[in-house]
Amino acid sequence: GVPRCGASLHEPNKALRIELNANANCIWQIQRNANQTIRLIFSHFKLAPSSSCETESIKVFDGPSTDSPLLAQVCDDTDAVPVLESSSDSLTFLITTNSVAFTRNFFVYYYFFSPGSRTENCGGELTGPNGTFSSPNYPAPYPKFRYCVWHIQAPKNSKINLQFQDFFLELDRNCQLDFTAVYDGPTTSSGLLGKVCGRAQPTFESSSNTMTVVLSTDDTNSYRGFSAQYSSVPLPGPMEPNTTLTCSSDSMRIVLSKSYLASLGFSEAHLQLNDPSCRPVVTDSVIFSFPLASCGTIRKDEGHSITYTNTISLAPAGNSITRQKNTEIIAECRMKNNETLEVIYLTKSNAIQHMVTQGRYNVSMAFYESDLFSKPIQYSPYYVDLNQTLFAEVTLHSTDPNLQVFIDTCTASPQHDFGSLTYDLIRSGCNKDDTVVTYPAFENHGRFKFRAFRFLRSFPSVYLQCDVVICDSNNTNSRCARGCISRQKRDISPYTWKTNTVVGPIRLKRDLRVAEYSESLTEVGAEKTLNLQQYNFYTLAFVVLISNILIVVAVILKHHKHQAGYSYQNIQSS
Repeated sequence: GVPRCGASLHEPNKALRIELNANANCIWQIQRNANQTIRLIFSHFKLAPSSSCETESIKVFDGPSTDSPLLAQVCDDTDAVPVLESSSDSLTFLITTNSVAFTRNFFVYYYFFSPGSRTENCGGELTGPNGTFSSPNYPAPYPKFRYCVWHIQAPKNSKINLQFQDFFLELDRNCQLDFTAVYDGPTTSSGLLGKVCGRAQPTFESSSNTMTVVLSTDDTNSYRGFSAQYSSVPLPGPMEPNTTLTCSSDSMRIVLSKSYLASLGFSEAHLQLNDPSCRPVVTDSVIFSFPLASCGTIRKDEGHSITYTNTISLAPAGNSITRQKNTEIIAECRMKNNETLEVIYLTKSNAIQHMVTQGRYNVSMAFYESDLFSKPIQYSPYYVDLNQTLFAEVTLHSTDPNLQVFIDTCTASPQHDFGSLTYDLIRSGCNKDDTVVTYPAFENHGRFKFRAFRFLRSFPSVYLQCDVVICDSNNTNSRCARGCISRQKRDISPYTWKTNTVVGPIRLKRDLRVAEYSESLTEVGAEKTLNLQQYNFYTLAFVVLISNILIVVAVILKHHKHQAGYSYQNIQSS
């Protein structure tokens, strides 16, 4: 019900899905008479690619109009999840777009809160070489409208390895609702390492001894949250190149220290990637951060892994940029199956520095309402009818458009850890259940449907786990291209990249109806008890009333009898 271009908002909290085209200039004003602060979260924004801040951006103002002080400006290259807080009970944001024909999408929500209140008491400072922390109420569901920030600081000359041992947040395509964001530095203004939601066990690594972790929740579905631990790892010694390389499902990040560049006789002003237009951000370090499949990155399918390689060209300070073989840093990301993130430094001959890191793709799975795959099931457990058709989609969250998702194996089990009792829906790309239908590969999605099986008759809950293979879509000999493989041909070649993802539980609607019927019986029993109590009360009242009437009648009769006797005696005396 919100106009697509601007609005005046007075609700205590609201979520907005905004879609804008070219040449837009839209203002949203949030104001409410309350002695509270506004928290505004742009959990997803997609501006025109390569647009400049001067022509296209989001501006947030601390007050009731665009004349109020500017809190922040969000642009296409903003490497963070913007979270803004007002100093009063009003806030304004302006979205301006340029003339490029492109559909811009935004998901933003806000809510009022009281700073310093008990509900805001989460997050904190973590110091030392290792430690643990968890979401509020863990393992019980986390509270709504919560924003928690943990600042981690390890000993000097070390980096931080962060591992989520248990992770279960509300799942949606762009992690717009509930999410955890991890930043490579002491604040949320540091580079974003990743944003995750759903069910996973993500791992992150910092480039220094500081890291920031954020948990943000809305007011819809809540799950058990997360439990995480961190440890510190010494950085390379003085004799090794003081550089770091991190890879995620979406991006590559290269950090070079100025002292290391100076030791080689190079200036940070003379650096470029394969694509010369991709230049670094220079702060205390020199940082290249870019989408995995951009800036001239070369992708190679090596059978057992997919490798992304880019080259940083260096030139001595004061000289023009040249691409000499003896002045290069090669950055290589190897996406392998279930590998933790580990940086390896290899020094090649001719002063070529070769940086290698291993990363993982981010994959999630969800049920949908229909074969349009437009409306995901947002609640859990998922109650279904026996033989109801269920629609499942596996999504690869990656900026590389040349990847293909293939569902290799899907099994069902009443146990969330998939113990000995399982039922195959798909095995080695072959449909094992008569009701399974797989859809053709579509962009970065793998899709299939099946009917709720008889397995549900014997168990209260069923979970679904799928093994997913990711391949180069241009490789006609990949595992994804071969489809169903029989037992005799199963070991033709290794997988390109394989992981698994879990969704559930699934439960029968009849169990829900039984629960509801039991509740209704309890209510009916309570009502009958109340009626019986009322009946006993009315019966007692009636008996008391009759008794009182009888007493009154007796008194009247006695009185009349006495009067009659008195009159007879008078007649006799007369």
